[in-house]
Amino acid sequence: MMQKHINATTFAQATDAELIKLIRDGTKGAFEEIYDRHWAAMYVHAYKMLKDEDEAKDVIQELFANLWVNREELELRNSLKAYLYTALRNRILNIFDSRKVRSTYIDSLSLYFEEHHLVTEERFREKELENIIEGEIANLPDKMRIVFELSRKQHLSHKEIALELQISDKTVKKQINNAIRILKLKISYLFILLLFIR
Repeated sequence: MMQKHINATTFAQATDAELIKLIRDGTKGAFEEIYDRHWAAMYVHAYKMLKDEDEAKDVIQELFANLWVNREELELRNSLKAYLYTALRNRILNIFDSRKVRSTYIDSLSLYFEEHHLVTEERFREKELENIIEGEIANLPDKMRIVFELSRKQHLSHKEIALELQISDKTVKKQINNAIRILKLKISYLFILLLFIR
């Protein structure tokens, strides 16, 4: 068995199996040799899969850090290279799973905000339209406004309005029709303007 005090040249000449035995004993030089020997190949593979330089570097760093942290329990059934590729594949699959979850979450969040925005926008337009209608009702001639409000807000019949204001049913009907015609013209125009402005 190789000793911990061997130099860097000797590490470079050692097999992966010999290096693994050394890192189990805490030999950092052996670990550094494994890192130098396999880092580039692992990174290229990770980058091909992930298509992201930073993510590939991060997953490789985690891979080797985990190798060192768990060195005492490290048992290889095959070669070190096969072990590293398997561990890397599993980490990449976990990243893909987290990407799917993140993507689903982002999609759900986007949908929520989009729907919320549409609901808010719709409520805003309804409120604006209500304000426009109220404003235009207030601008009607006094007698016409009173007749219209008794009809639409207090829900009185033509006969009840006629009795209350001491005017004929025919006058009530005419005033309401005139009010509706005026409001339709003004509100349609103003609401179209509102849509374009907003």
